[in-house]
Amino acid sequence: MSISKKVKRVMEEGSWIRKMFEEGVKLKEEFGENNVFDLSLGNPVIEPPEEFRDELKRIANSDELGTHRYMPNAGYSDTRIAIASQLKSETGLNFTENNIIMTCGAGGALNVVMKSLLDPGDEVVIFAPYFVEYIFYADNHGGMCRVVPPDPNFLPDFDVFEKIITPRTRIVLINTPNNPTGVVYSEKVLARLAEIIHAKENEFGIQISLVSDEPYRKILFDGLDYPQVFRYHKNSVVATSHSKDLGLPGERIGFIAVNPSYFCVEELLNGLVFCNRTLGFVNAPALMQRIVANLQTITINVRQYESKRDFMYSNLVDIGYEIVRPQGAFYMFPKAPINDDVRFVKNLGKHRVLVVPGSGFGLPGYFRIAYCTDDETLRRSLDGFREARASFS
Repeated sequence: MSISKKVKRVMEEGSWIRKMFEEGVKLKEEFGENNVFDLSLGNPVIEPPEEFRDELKRIANSDELGTHRYMPNAGYSDTRIAIASQLKSETGLNFTENNIIMTCGAGGALNVVMKSLLDPGDEVVIFAPYFVEYIFYADNHGGMCRVVPPDPNFLPDFDVFEKIITPRTRIVLINTPNNPTGVVYSEKVLARLAEIIHAKENEFGIQISLVSDEPYRKILFDGLDYPQVFRYHKNSVVATSHSKDLGLPGERIGFIAVNPSYFCVEELLNGLVFCNRTLGFVNAPALMQRIVANLQTITINVRQYESKRDFMYSNLVDIGYEIVRPQGAFYMFPKAPINDDVRFVKNLGKHRVLVVPGSGFGLPGYFRIAYCTDDETLRRSLDGFREARASFS
């Protein structure tokens, strides 16, 4: 029996990130792993901080009974209290453990949120360039995405955003710092987004949730402070993980945080807990919940990523690439020297440099670099970038 026609079609269309991964496997077999410069995957090279290892050892050596048993579907109480306490100190809002639900990463969190909020045919507004999985996540739960284009600095085109909201809009989904650009939405941007949302809620008599996907929230450069979405829209929800700020992508540990002022907050929280269970996530990993409870003020060394940003940005600009300087995360999104980003990326592949075309993020004409790899790979990739650009001069 074949898989569904729908899934088969989506797989054939494929993810550009997956395609580049497969291309990388071929190149590494042909030229050797050290001679292929893979900047296509956002798989952090920086290891977790020492505090993580200390907590892991402490819990592994503990004789406490029940450490690995099931827990309430929202997660361990002490972990949720720790997260709520940290959010309360950052935002000044009255977060409690009841506003927090532990999840299997940010991807699990977003699916739980969409399952809880969307009816078939409802709409999710997203902003290009976007993480392509958003479209699949919405589709998982009967929703569809409507895409707002960016301005030249990869900030929302507010005129289009205002027009794209309809009576079927249920979620406005933002990602800041952004994957793939590294751009951070400022307080001014968040305030304008919220202003438009409020106006449309009043116009259509609906409730719109502002959902913020924040796995890169603590990876900020140049002394920036993170603008909290909760301050701008009461119907706001954060979906996040510790994959990046603690260097734990393989551990799939994240959480949902619901604004204490959310409309019908208790009903939403009950719905999120129910959907967390019935989607099959059930509980976030017990061991990771216990570890991150004591690491809410800890991050990897962000300055290492900032140094990599500075190195790649300055060198690529010197070569002649046009780039909006990233403010966070560990990506940059240069403009391709030709309009056909796919063709350019294939040319880069001939020089054994792997990146992802902007078409994979809903914005052709650009390409994504993931600079979360070792410095030697970054340094040795520069010749390929130089030669590929020269091919189209």
